[in-house]
Amino acid sequence: MGRVRSGVSAMVLAALLAGCGGGGGSSPGNVVQPGTGTATPAPTSSACTLRARQDWILATMREWYLFPETLPSGLNPSSYGTASDYLDALTATARAQGRDRYFTYLTSIAQETAYYTSGSSAGFGFRLTSDGSSTLTVAESFEGGNALQAGIDRGTQILAIGTSSSDLRDVSTLFSTQGSAGVQAALGPDTSGTTRVLRVRDPNGTVRTVTLAKSDFTLTPVSSRYGAQILTDPNGGGRVGYVNLRTFIDTADPALRSAFANFKAQGIDKVIVDLRYNGGGLVSIAVLFGNLLGGARASTDVFAYTSFRPEKSANDKVDRFAPQPESIAPTRIAFIGTRSTASASELVINGMIPYLRANLGLIGTNTYGKPVGQVAIDKAECDDRLRVIAFATQNANRQGSYFNGLASNVEASCAAGDDLSQPLGDVREASVRAALDFVAGRSCNAIGGFALARAASAPNELLTPERPNTAQREVPGLF
Repeated sequence: MGRVRSGVSAMVLAALLAGCGGGGGSSPGNVVQPGTGTATPAPTSSACTLRARQDWILATMREWYLFPETLPSGLNPSSYGTASDYLDALTATARAQGRDRYFTYLTSIAQETAYYTSGSSAGFGFRLTSDGSSTLTVAESFEGGNALQAGIDRGTQILAIGTSSSDLRDVSTLFSTQGSAGVQAALGPDTSGTTRVLRVRDPNGTVRTVTLAKSDFTLTPVSSRYGAQILTDPNGGGRVGYVNLRTFIDTADPALRSAFANFKAQGIDKVIVDLRYNGGGLVSIAVLFGNLLGGARASTDVFAYTSFRPEKSANDKVDRFAPQPESIAPTRIAFIGTRSTASASELVINGMIPYLRANLGLIGTNTYGKPVGQVAIDKAECDDRLRVIAFATQNANRQGSYFNGLASNVEASCAAGDDLSQPLGDVREASVRAALDFVAGRSCNAIGGFALARAASAPNELLTPERPNTAQREVPGLF
């Protein structure tokens, strides 16, 4: 989805699908299209006082918000000590209705630009999952991050955290005394150079102590280790293409094209798309993904409708399929999803439903539920970017409003767990195994709806800060 500019020179408007904001519990990230232009540091001028920023937020919300009828009419800005707290108060009614679960939020232009253009972020370079009461486990480690270089990968348990070997605190104690917020605080701020000592248990049972530093690293959207491969079904189902997309950022374009070019060259017509941890990203990459899966689609076929509120209907948009040289025409697609699968990920799944129908399966658990989208309005002199829910999306059948996730929208599904004891992309891993069953036409147990899917996702959920940074919105569980 391309950028749309408003007539106001100080604003950069970009159409995008919404994600969760801070405070959304274990909820995942969002689909965004970054603004152009370069942010400048916030000055001490009157333009960037708290009240000036609050007034700007209110004016922007009144102009663009998809649910204007929910905005309170007499909210006193002086009652709120931060601009974000004021914004959260403005969206409280829509949040109570389940239509804006912190999808509208305030962020930094500079921070977003760094992430969406190259995947730049500071951290240990792993994704953490927890049972919420005692355990902390690595769900994934990223190439280029310090965690993987230290031999910490999927399935490694973090037993204790400290600033030195003499002040290590058991993770179970942190959970019992301070909850997940205490665990997150113990991991330290997301700044390069932050160092922590970790006692870990490797998947082979070895317990060791590791000193690990956070550093700036570039997140690879498709893993060089397992992100794109051709699997052989051990039960005789033949060869199946497998692609795992971590996040929808610019650098996913060449990686996805390369993966699908290989699928096409190898004659692959069954595909597993693993989006189990994908919290969202750029709409343009979601559209590309749909096109790569849509080799059988005509240029008149609709991928997605985007609809703003009536006063902003001039911004309405229809995205139609545009098959690429690398596109394939799969006969069956298995999408692996969890409650951390959101936004751009859901856009791709929903866009393919009308054309694959029962030959499209949702594998794992239900998805998060982000059928609405944002615009990005910038106050550049303050390095403020306001993400405002401003439109809804639907597929070619006008299916949308999946606030409770996509499990009830798909015609076929297979319930499966996230098996941390096996590598991602491994035919022995529970969700991959169920996906292979689906594309081969073998039977499985359906997810069974929203409530069951939430239960099925227990006991582990990705660890998510109350106020995630840009990278953590799009890569749930990132630290």
